[in-house]
Amino acid sequence: MTGTTSESRLILPRYLRERAEVRTPVGFPDYRSTALRAPLRTPVDLAHRLTEVTGPVLGEDRVRPEDADLTLRLGGEAIGQRILVYGRVLDSDGRPVPGALVEIWQANAAGRYRHLADDWPAPLDPHFDGLGRVVTDSLGRYEFLTVKPGAYPWGNHHNAWRPAHIHFSLFGRAFTQRLVTQMYFPDDPLFGQDPIYNAIPPVARHRAVSRYSLERTQDNWALAFEWDIVLRGTEQTPFETDDDGDVA
Repeated sequence: MTGTTSESRLILPRYLRERAEVRTPVGFPDYRSTALRAPLRTPVDLAHRLTEVTGPVLGEDRVRPEDADLTLRLGGEAIGQRILVYGRVLDSDGRPVPGALVEIWQANAAGRYRHLADDWPAPLDPHFDGLGRVVTDSLGRYEFLTVKPGAYPWGNHHNAWRPAHIHFSLFGRAFTQRLVTQMYFPDDPLFGQDPIYNAIPPVARHRAVSRYSLERTQDNWALAFEWDIVLRGTEQTPFETDDDGDVA
């Protein structure tokens, strides 16, 4: 968007920032590894400049339709409860964000990642790699067919188990609209003892939990869970800071 003034200049868009009280802290004592990677000083919000608000070129032709189906990989069918995970990607004004790259990664139905760092004694599924990606359509919609991930131990504290969750990474229409987050499932009994979930301020935790949809559930095939993702603003989905590549 440009403005007509005595001196022609580019007018950059501005994105609403979430309120401080609903921001997920970058350091949370109960989540032990944050003590090693969280900054010691309060992060400073910088002004948005041209490089932060111009969109990345993702190349839609690089994302194939089969990338959204995690149940058929490596010459076979994944084991576990099939689920349809769908929703919309929205900006700070509630408008759909088309052309956003949505990537997911998750554990298999036994709660194990196909990752070198994951060596707890749960079986690996030879037909499940846990990776998927789609580009949102003109209405900001995304959809994945996958299996419900299992809970797994992660060593943060005694008898620590992560609730079932799916990791999301998104690029919106600008580099400042990158979001890394986790989607949880409703009524999980492990919420109460999970420091990552509880690091989210209580008033914002519901934004990280999907909603079961009987309407979209596919008869005799897959349960459906709806989850909208807000990139920025007062209703922003809780997101994570850049981490060191762990799979928690």
